[in-house]
Parts: sequence; C-alpha cells; structure tokens
Amino acid sequence: MTDPSTVDLPPATGAWREGDPPGRRQWAAGGQLRLDAGGTLPEYRIAYETWGRLNSDGSNAVLIAHALTGDSHAAGEAEPGHPTPGWWDGLIGPGRALDTDELFVVVPNVLGGCQGSTGPSSPDPDGRTWGSRFPRITIRDQVRAEAVVADQLGIERWAAVLGGSMGGMRALEWAATFPARVAALLVLAAPAASSADQIAWAAPQLHAITSDPGWRGGDYHDAPPGEGPHRGLGVARRIAHVTYRSSLELDQRFGRLPQGAEDPLGDGRYAVESYLDHHADKLVRRFDAASYVLLTRSMNTHDVGRDRGGVGAALSGVTARSVIAGVDSDRLYPMRQAHELAAGIPGAGEAAEITSPYGHDSFLIETAQVAALVKALLH
Repeated sequence: MTDPSTVDLPPATGAWREGDPPGRRQWAAGGQLRLDAGGTLPEYRIAYETWGRLNSDGSNAVLIAHALTGDSHAAGEAEPGHPTPGWWDGLIGPGRALDTDELFVVVPNVLGGCQGSTGPSSPDPDGRTWGSRFPRITIRDQVRAEAVVADQLGIERWAAVLGGSMGGMRALEWAATFPARVAALLVLAAPAASSADQIAWAAPQLHAITSDPGWRGGDYHDAPPGEGPHRGLGVARRIAHVTYRSSLELDQRFGRLPQGAEDPLGDGRYAVESYLDHHADKLVRRFDAASYVLLTRSMNTHDVGRDRGGVGAALSGVTARSVIAGVDSDRLYPMRQAHELAAGIPGAGEAAEITSPYGHDSFLIETAQVAALVKALLH
C-alpha cells in the first residue's frame, strides 16, 4: 500500500524500470560495445518503437533520433508505460509528412537514456543498478549502439535519418559513421561540434545535479521518494529551458506579470518563474538525473570531426542527400552553425531557416515548417 505521505514527493528517478508497463516498446540486444572514452560496455539493449510496416526490400525505413529529454514515444497518446504524448505526433502517421502508410518509422531510446535503453538506471549484467559505474559515452557510441536496431530489423540502409538538437547530432553521426547506410539526412538545430557557449550553458546544469546531496555520487536510484537529486535536476531543467526559448517569446508571453495573486515584492513569484517551476516538476517525474548528466556530457563531447581529420574532412565524407535547418530565434544553437554545417556537406545547398519566436524548441513546435522540410527530403 502506498504511503500517503510520499504521494506528492518526486521519485528518486523518473526512469522506466523493469516491471513497469512496456507500452509500445520493443528491444534490440547488443553485445560488447567498445567506447570512444576507453573500455567497453559488456552488453546493452536499445528500446525502440515503430510505426508503419517495413516493405519487402527494407527500403522504406526512416530513423528518428530524439533530443536530450525525449524518448522512443514520438507519436501517440500518453498511456501506461509512456507518461507523455508523442513529441512529434503531428509529423508521424497516415497522411502526415512521415506517412506511415508508406514509411516504416523507427524511433529508438538513446543508449544512456532512461526510458528502456541501457543506462545508469538499468541493471548491469549482475543485476545491480549501474548508477555511478555506468561508463562515459559519446554521440558516436550511441549511434554504433543503435546500429543493432537496424540489424535486428533487417534494415541495410535507412531511407532517411533525421533529428533535432541532440537528435540532430546523432543523425549527423549516423551519416558520417555509416555513410552507406543513410540515403537521406535531415539535421535540425544542431552543430557539427558543440561550441564553448553550449558547453558553458551545460556546466551549471551539471553542477546543480552533482552538488545535490541526493545525488549520492550517482548511486541514488533506490532512495525513497523525495530523497533523490530532484532539486538539482529541477534547477538544471530551469536553466536549460531558458535556453530552449527566446527572450522575445518569454517577454511577450509573461512580461513582468506576477503568478496569479502572488506578490514578487514579498515571497511571490513572477509568472515566468512559475512556468519554469512547472517544467522542472514535470521532468523530475519522468526522467533520470544520471541520464541527464551522462547525455549532457555526451553532447559536450560531440565533434563529428574527432579522429577524422577535422570537421571539414568528416563532413566531406557524408554521401546522404542532406537538408540542414536551423531556427532564426535559436539562442542555444544559432543559425550560423546550420550554415556552417550545410556548407561542409556535399550537395546540401543553403541551410533552411525555420522562422519562429519560440527559439530552439521550434523544431518541436513548428510542425508545418518541419513537415515541409521532411517532404523536401523524402520526395
């Protein structure tokens, strides 16, 4: 029986864990994975979801890579096992830009994530929670791990690989690591390599989590409700969410309004503070702090040119038909990075610009503009 005193307390982790409803998840298991930072992951599995049907020659498969706090549930309603609705629901389905009457859409949960794929909240081969012992991984490691999904499904070559933000990094790495397996590429709001500014924005987020007493060195997963690192994760989410939106949108949407009857001259909040509090509370109930740290660090180390002779050399080896796009109001991954990326990929042409007041999150919000880019890529 649930203790009533713990009902409103956030869990130590918001991860999907063994025994939870599987929802629409399927799994692909991989063996030993050699890691860029050294060492190996002895075994792993990748959770994924699919929509549509793979055709007889496997030529209609599309891979979608999610962003930092996304997961495999890109389409559909919230349901047991899936706490939130599909994050790209407006793009996936019959008659939509990713038409599942024609395409077979595959969305994996990233290695190191917390919604079914192997990560810090998962059991190790001995059945103990990985926690602080989970190894450092890179975007490239994540992509090599995802290849097991394609292999298990019998997909030799993706008709397209697409993603935004961290998902855009993975999409780019797919095209650079496995050029023969990627026919078309769509990268949204993501760079060829993370910049000092992006690493700087990540730094206080990482410190907020690892300085939380509930962090326990990364070994908190079996702590009671309210005793995990939810405060630090909430602060990290607040910082990140500010970078995901534009100053124009925040000013127009909230201005200097107080939150309801609260008085900012006393202990009350401004409306924009309440907004950030809301997003922090949502995240700590569906995500894992150790995955947030691990994946943020993997984004910091993102550099498509590492060990390939530099960014220019790496991009010149991309053979996929490519569409690169950024957002005009993105202050985290500015348009100049999209232009640099497009200029380096043979045949990519000019970077497309999503026009929106919503900042970086526009790749999730501006469905019509993203749909037009998807259609241009596929047709």
